[in-house]
Amino acid sequence: MEQSRDGIVILDQTGQVIESSQRFADMIGHPLDSMTRLKVFDWEYLFSPEQILEMINQVDEKGDHFETTHRRRDGSTYDVEITTNAAWFDGQKQIFCICRDITERKQIEAENENLQTQLIQAQKMESVGRLAGGVAHDFNNMLGIILGRLEFAMEKVHKNDSVYVDLKEIETAAKRSADITNQLLAFARKQPVSPRQLGLNDTVKNMLNLLRRLIGEDIDLIWKPGGSLWPLKMDPSQIDQILANLCVNARDAITGVGSLTIETGKQSFDEKFCSEHPGFIPGDFVRLTISDTGCGMDKNTLDNIFEPFFTTKGVGRGTGLGLSTVYGIVKQNKGFIHVHSEPGQGTSFNIYLPRFKGQNKTNMTMTGEKAASGGTETILLVEDDPAILRMTRSMLERNGYSVISAATPRQALTAMKNHAGTIDLLLTDVIMPEMNGQDLAEKITAINPVIKRLFMSGYTADIITHHTILNDSAAFIQKPFSMADLAEKLRGLLDGK
Repeated sequence: MEQSRDGIVILDQTGQVIESSQRFADMIGHPLDSMTRLKVFDWEYLFSPEQILEMINQVDEKGDHFETTHRRRDGSTYDVEITTNAAWFDGQKQIFCICRDITERKQIEAENENLQTQLIQAQKMESVGRLAGGVAHDFNNMLGIILGRLEFAMEKVHKNDSVYVDLKEIETAAKRSADITNQLLAFARKQPVSPRQLGLNDTVKNMLNLLRRLIGEDIDLIWKPGGSLWPLKMDPSQIDQILANLCVNARDAITGVGSLTIETGKQSFDEKFCSEHPGFIPGDFVRLTISDTGCGMDKNTLDNIFEPFFTTKGVGRGTGLGLSTVYGIVKQNKGFIHVHSEPGQGTSFNIYLPRFKGQNKTNMTMTGEKAASGGTETILLVEDDPAILRMTRSMLERNGYSVISAATPRQALTAMKNHAGTIDLLLTDVIMPEMNGQDLAEKITAINPVIKRLFMSGYTADIITHHTILNDSAAFIQKPFSMADLAEKLRGLLDGK
């Protein structure tokens, strides 16, 4: 008995200890000389005395094998695997129990199960992300045509005309469709962004008045800014999206009066902490916490809150994309989210965004103020979709520009070489047959080194980045865009702002 690394104990038919090994006595925390005064009920945690006696009665020479939980003398518990066999001595049944502490194994199994669950969830999220990215290009191209042509039509109709009202409704629906596409792209972590260095407290502070109007007068908004926060590098509009989505969710979770607290801080996590807390990432993080006194969520709801189109709201009260948008933005910026909620106890979203340690770099894609007018410069327009080519040409000409249009990169190069005058700017799609927009731009620049360049695309940011387009020095406009958006971007580039 003493040679085994497992604990061994022998019981009689009543559960009384006949003999015990030192190892088993140590496992349950009792002195060896006191073991024969104990019964199995003194350490068995899961089964009732009636159940234990029934198990003793049923065990025979073939034995049994099961898992249970034992209670130590100090009240703590541990997982144990037990193998039992029965034998008879002088007509009395004795039960031989070999007990193996499997606490560590159980912890490893739980960790593996949690990792597997996270992997499955990540794969599911990634699949939806790929779907969102795949449809974005064609969907945004179609929306661009709809919105562009609507602008042209609305210019021809007086605002008091009933047709103008109908066109306005179509425009609203089309813009709403574009917003939903962008929400899906945010979830998929593929939304085109313009990151820059920012302070979280200042960004939140600038949103407070809007958030107060958003949640209404019955809900008290409490602002608790942390001190000496580290800087972040991300698109400030993404912080606005996070705040708006979480505050709307909090508002909908509160019945009547209540409170919503926005708090910031900073935290560092080491490898040891993260190994004990699945989902956490080592490093320095700036924390944004949004807490509410609402109805809270049960575990089943918590397990699904970040899935797109999952909602507990009634029909017409939500798209189910709010939290998935938050999830995508945080993941896109290499952060993570920890949510705590219980039914009737409110909810807290803790968002951790990585500290920015580099030098601030001005993003050239964000230059330019709203332009009230167009220009007279000459623009080389390259777009392989005929409908978008015609629409964009019309936009440019309505703003006074001279336009040379090309349906392929080769046509663009030929036009560039044959044009006698000056071409001031190249406006090109990113992904096209023959060559991509980046390669075309390099060839055009070789002919005219001072030409300005503006890239446009309905493709998502990850595909554009793969083609080395969406970076800090490239000017980019996302489809669909309005005539005003295009005019603003063009004047910013042509005026050198």
